[in-house]
Amino acid sequence: MDDTSMVGLMGRVTGTVGPGLVGEVIVRVRGGAEHFLAYAATGTERIERGTMVTVVEYLPPRTVYVSAMYGG
Repeated sequence: MDDTSMVGLMGRVTGTVGPGLVGEVIVRVRGGAEHFLAYAATGTERIERGTMVTVVEYLPPRTVYVSAMYGG
């Protein structure tokens, strides 16, 4: 999967994302749902479990940078 196909996908936080934390998100991709390590796109944002997010950057093979949807 290339960078452009992951960017823009929606996911849900399953492990809090924030400064000093390596969070986790689940993203629907490749016909299923997969878990990725996640960092906040801003670097200062804290995104709690259950929050819907958008992938803004993908670092293969299993890392994404995300931003909260709907203002958090």
